[in-house]
Amino acid sequence: MSVSGVSVQILHVCGYFDKPLQVIVRGLCPKQTVTLLAEVKDDKGTIFQSSAVHQATEKGEVDTNRSPSLDGTYTGVEPMGLLWSLTPLTPHNKFTWWDASRPLSVDMKVVSHDRPEDVLAKVTRQRHFMKEGVQRCVVTDGRIRGTLFIPPGPGPFPGIVDLYTLGGGLSEPRASLMANKGFVVLALAFYRYKDLPKKVDQLDLEYFEEGVRFLQRQPKKRTSWLSVFFKVKDCGVGVISISKSGDLALSMATYLPEVRAAVSINGCCFNTLFPLKYKGTIIAALLPDLQKVITTKQGLLDISQAMPCPMAKENLASAIPIERADCHFMFVASEDDKNWDSVLYAELASQRLRDHGKRNFEVVRYPKAGHFLDVPHMPFYPSGVHAAVGKVVVFGGEAKANAYAQVDLWGRVQEFFRKHLTRGEPQCKAML
Repeated sequence: MSVSGVSVQILHVCGYFDKPLQVIVRGLCPKQTVTLLAEVKDDKGTIFQSSAVHQATEKGEVDTNRSPSLDGTYTGVEPMGLLWSLTPLTPHNKFTWWDASRPLSVDMKVVSHDRPEDVLAKVTRQRHFMKEGVQRCVVTDGRIRGTLFIPPGPGPFPGIVDLYTLGGGLSEPRASLMANKGFVVLALAFYRYKDLPKKVDQLDLEYFEEGVRFLQRQPKKRTSWLSVFFKVKDCGVGVISISKSGDLALSMATYLPEVRAAVSINGCCFNTLFPLKYKGTIIAALLPDLQKVITTKQGLLDISQAMPCPMAKENLASAIPIERADCHFMFVASEDDKNWDSVLYAELASQRLRDHGKRNFEVVRYPKAGHFLDVPHMPFYPSGVHAAVGKVVVFGGEAKANAYAQVDLWGRVQEFFRKHLTRGEPQCKAML
C-alpha cells in the first residue's frame, strides 16, 4: 500500500530465508528523512521489530543496497540489516519457527521520521524455508522423533543428521534450508520434544545410532522384486550440531562408523552435562561449577567461566576420544562466546587429533560473534533462558559480526559436506 505516491518494494531472490533481499522506496521528496520498520511474529507469538533511518536521494529514493542507515537497530549500508537486527519486544527471546513448511511473513512500513504515526507505504512479503518439491515428513519411528526433509529429484543425496540444541528439542529452519541445497536431512530431537522425556539423567548414544540408520534407509522404494532404491548415498552421513549437541556429534563420529563428516558449532570436545552411555560404556559428564557464575551490570548471568578446566586430571574421563574417528571434522568457534570457551575447546580438539598424527579437521573462528551461529539472516540472539541453568544468561557477540559470521559459515558448511559425503562424485542436484 502507498500513500501520496510513495511506494515500497521488497526484491528478493526466490524469497527463501537464506537469500538476500533489497528494499527500495520511491516517491519521496528529495532528501526526505524516513524510517523503515520491519516486523515479524514467530511461532511462540513473540513479535520482533527492527528499524532504519534513511535520507532519500535527490530523486526521492531509498535503496537499502546503497543507502546507509543513519540510526535505528543498525547503521551503515546493510542490505539485510532489517532482518538480522530484528529484536524481540519481549527481551531474551529466540526467534522460533517450528514448522518449516510454512513461510514467514515480513511486514514492512515506511513512516515519516518526524511524524512516526504517518505511514507513507507498507508491504508484506513471505520468506520461505522450503523450496517447491522438498518433502517434510514428521518422524515417529521406534524411539526416533524428529522431522525428515527430502530434496526433490531422483537422488541419491548426501544424508545429514541435524542436532539443534533447544533444550534437546529441534529446530527446522536449518534442516529445511539444507534440504534445499540437495541434502536429505533428519532434524533429530533427543528430549523435551513431543513424547520424549522432559528430563534425562543420561543420554544413550544408541538412540542417535538409530537416527543415523533410519536416515540411511529412508526413504526407499522397490524398483524390482530384488532391488531397493535408497535416496541417501551409501558413503556415510554427516552431522551438524551446535552448543551441547556439539559433543554429541563428536561422540557419534567417534563411535559410529557411518558418520563421515561432523560440524561442531561452538561445541565442546568433552562430554558435558549428562553421562553418555553406549553399549555398556559410560562417558562421564563435565559439569559446570555454579559458584563461578557471575552477574553482569545488566543483572544477567555470565556463565562463561563456569565449566571446569577440562584438562584437569579429574576431568579427563569426560574427554571424547575423537582420534578413533574415521571422520572429517569442522570445529567452529565464536571468539565472543559467553556460553563457554568454544575457542579453547576447538584448540583442544584439533591438538588432540594432531597429537595422534591426524589432519582430518579444519577450524573456523569468528571474531566478535556470539554463541548462537544460525542460518543467514536469523535474528541475533545475545541473551536468553539457558536450558541447563533455567535463568537468563548472556550468549555474547555483536549483532553485525554475528550476522556476517552466519552468512560465511553457511557456505562453508555446504562445501564441507559436499566434499566429504560424495566420494568425489558430482553433487546430485535437486530439481528446482
